[in-house]
Amino acid sequence: MSKRLAATMRRAAREHASPQAAGLQLTLPGLLHLHGSDSAAVLLLLLALFSGMPIAGAGTVLAFIILALAWRWHRGPDVAPRLPERLERLALSDAWSRRCLHALCWLYGTSARVLRARWTLLCHPRTHWGWGLWIGLMGVLILLPLPFGNVLPSLSLILLSLGWMFRDGIALLSSAVVGTGAVGFAGATVHVLVDWVGTGLAWLQRLA
Repeated sequence: MSKRLAATMRRAAREHASPQAAGLQLTLPGLLHLHGSDSAAVLLLLLALFSGMPIAGAGTVLAFIILALAWRWHRGPDVAPRLPERLERLALSDAWSRRCLHALCWLYGTSARVLRARWTLLCHPRTHWGWGLWIGLMGVLILLPLPFGNVLPSLSLILLSLGWMFRDGIALLSSAVVGTGAVGFAGATVHVLVDWVGTGLAWLQRLA
């Protein structure tokens, strides 16, 4: 599956780089169409990838869609919710469209070499609610306005998506490890910011 997707992304990247396609912008529905699937796992992968890109104003919208996916995950990762109209209009610039296609090409090519069905108990239907909570937690971290705070949660969700697509429990565990690092980073960042605010208030009180 991933080899086919990698070939599809390479072909799309070549077409996007042609003179006839100059100025074309890649959209999320367009990427789903390239995948030939609208499953929740594929949508989560694309949302996580988009959330790591510098798209002005998109982080909040993407985080809420991720939270919606988390809410529905207990029903299974096969059917994705309908995308809001605002998100369907979200488009990458020409440069970021090419970068996204090349990133997906690399991601699927690498996945085909290292991922396979194993430790499948972690993909059991009874685990859906637990992974749904985890997706929700990562969505909250992406929603927080922290510097670089969306990088590790996005990576955790990418690993989780690939784990479901390949039924690879090790990828799911890797998602948990990276997400734990994201929680630690967010906690440390909040602690530092609170400490700075406290120091600033104390300095202002001394001046008063």
